[in-house]
Amino acid sequence: MSHDGVGPRAALRPLAFLTVGVLAVPALAGCGSDDPAGKPLAGADIARADRSGIADGGTLRWAVDTVPDTLNTFQSDADATTVRIAQAVLPSMYRMDSRGRPVRNPDYLESAEVVDTEPRQVVLYRLDQQAVWSDGREIGAADFAAQWRALSGKDTAYWTARNAGYDRIEKIERGKNDLEVKVTFSRPYADWKSLFTPLYPKEVMGTPDSFNDGARKKLKVTAGPFTVKKIDTGEDEVTLTRNARWWGDPARLSTIVLRAVPHDKRISALSAGTVDLAEIDPAAVRRITAAALPRDESGPLAGPGAHRSAADALRSWAVANGSDEEAADEEISARDKLRKKTAKYARQQKALAGFEVRKSLEPAYTQLALNGADGPLADERVRRAVARALDRQAIAETVLKPLGLPAEPLGSHLALFGQTAYADGSGALGEQDAKEARALLADAGWEPGGPVKKEKDEGEEAAGSEGEKGGDSEEDTESEGGDDGTYIVGEDDKAPRGSGTGAGRLEQGGGGTYTGGGDDKAPRGSGTDAGRLEQGDGDDRGDDKAPRDSGTSTKQLKQGGAPGAYAPKGTAAPARAGNARVAKDGKALTLRFVLPSGPGSDTLRTVAGRISKMLERIGIGTKITKVDDESYFKDHIASGEYDLALYSWPATAYPATDARPVHAKPVPAADGSLNVEQNYTRVGTDRVDQLFDQAVTTLDASERRALLRKADSRIWAAAGSIPLYQRPQLTAARKNLANAGAFGFRTPVYEDMGFLKKPARGPGAESAGPSAGD
Repeated sequence: MSHDGVGPRAALRPLAFLTVGVLAVPALAGCGSDDPAGKPLAGADIARADRSGIADGGTLRWAVDTVPDTLNTFQSDADATTVRIAQAVLPSMYRMDSRGRPVRNPDYLESAEVVDTEPRQVVLYRLDQQAVWSDGREIGAADFAAQWRALSGKDTAYWTARNAGYDRIEKIERGKNDLEVKVTFSRPYADWKSLFTPLYPKEVMGTPDSFNDGARKKLKVTAGPFTVKKIDTGEDEVTLTRNARWWGDPARLSTIVLRAVPHDKRISALSAGTVDLAEIDPAAVRRITAAALPRDESGPLAGPGAHRSAADALRSWAVANGSDEEAADEEISARDKLRKKTAKYARQQKALAGFEVRKSLEPAYTQLALNGADGPLADERVRRAVARALDRQAIAETVLKPLGLPAEPLGSHLALFGQTAYADGSGALGEQDAKEARALLADAGWEPGGPVKKEKDEGEEAAGSEGEKGGDSEEDTESEGGDDGTYIVGEDDKAPRGSGTGAGRLEQGGGGTYTGGGDDKAPRGSGTDAGRLEQGDGDDRGDDKAPRDSGTSTKQLKQGGAPGAYAPKGTAAPARAGNARVAKDGKALTLRFVLPSGPGSDTLRTVAGRISKMLERIGIGTKITKVDDESYFKDHIASGEYDLALYSWPATAYPATDARPVHAKPVPAADGSLNVEQNYTRVGTDRVDQLFDQAVTTLDASERRALLRKADSRIWAAAGSIPLYQRPQLTAARKNLANAGAFGFRTPVYEDMGFLKKPARGPGAESAGPSAGD
């Protein structure tokens, strides 16, 4: 699980709740003669090139999030960098193709198949005869058996994070020869292809001590195109070098250096030439895209001081040369700092011209999680109302369209577009329908315009403001006024025409205030969205930026200003019941929306703003709380301290195994707590669990897909989590780097990565840069 830019990235593979009546699941959208799985929305963007065109040697410097705490992917503190290293240095029986489906890895396996199903399922692996560990020993049954024993869950001395699948194995034995491995299962296991990827040597898996500690900071024995040379925590980097005993296609690169670089430092690292490949955010995409434009091509200015007008520059000159010496010194100093920043920006842009953006869709999706453990969202009708209020198409377009990526809302919790288990199951919940959402709320007892008991919030900021409270920042998007009962006419995200203000500061004598957390554009007729509003200000500019040199950024409206902009305490709300706040038992419906506050989470905060507006239209308020990245998962998501949250799950080729703990019905533990596994929404049903259990034991692929799609429809109906969009994958790559970039579903092929050969140049030949490929 992850959220954009922060939090634990699952090192695991990847990594219908009705109170009454019987759940009727409608026919799946898209079912028929066509495959409902469809095709991936975006393919890999890796500048594909033939190995013959890639130079021999060179060092690839690859930005990663961390230097991992462990090199053992089966431990709880393994992370994405752990997985990346394992892919480069250890055997994998299967890897993901461009459609997110498992395919046999021919470097290790000649074949693997189910040879018996009665009385037990038996899988026979035939290993490549050249496959050896870096110490020269053949890969064989002893390695498979050691990994099974370590991960079976029978020996608690092994500190394992997961044992799914391995707990179903009855025995492992040598086949007819050393190249055959027979695996017999005690219970049928459909996802057997998920096992032994990666495969560790018996030297790591053989004893609890070697498993727990032996592979945390070093791997003495490997069997991939690369091997681990050094982990340097001082320099925050891991160095991989060619494996001299590798029997497959030789690695084109001599060295791969995985360097830990924070996301907000990656533009600096790229421009300084210290990394060649890095995942980046949309802001960095804009920098690199702008750097590639011809210098004489007209376009908007960028960089420090880009938005200064001619009037700003003239005023600065006047102050710097004026009679007020103190002000002049300050202005000269500010101008000098700006000049240095501008020069630095220009140097960076020149260096960034050597990079390009490669983009695809990441094998992961972002969801809105609704905590059904307690509070209003414990009622499935309220959860369904929230879900029916969402325009998932608009949300997907908000995130993906500006990046030039396909913007389609995801229709499954268990698979992504193109994967075999994918089918759009959202019909079990229904399309966006504000009227139906309001009806669901009414059925649950939440009525629009109902009486609300005043409750004083201790230490909170005014609605829409941000304040620090225990390290968390809160932003209230409720549509109510302050303590004096002031409110803005109109409950949606647009003030009525002629209101005189857009979500600004309303002054009524010396009374309280309402600060909207809403639209970023001024309503029509507001006159402005920034600047002082006096009575009579009613022009129709509609500009969403403050006029330069307005002299104030405070939005104020004096009593007696534009009509309809405020109403005194006790005045009835306008008759716009469709958007009126709903209340029950004297309490308005307000949901806690928890978000990470780090610089890499701008996209999540934008999405949260859109969702809050959509909920406001059916009368639900949201209180947005921004928390430290480090505490977001542990102290809020995992502990259930939220109503609404946004986070992501990685895709998996094995949903019957990997998705079950994400959607399992929580059960009471022996100590009285609730065991939620990875189901942080706390919403689940016995029937969904049963469908997963059936799917994981069903060896017939078509029957298994049908069971998984039924499970997904019931997960949709429960409305505990709402898939929104497949995450964008944005990568900056040096232009001459081939077979690397935005991989999409595909597992990277490390031995094929490298730098293009320099083109031959004859006398008088013009310099030609290498093509980025396809």
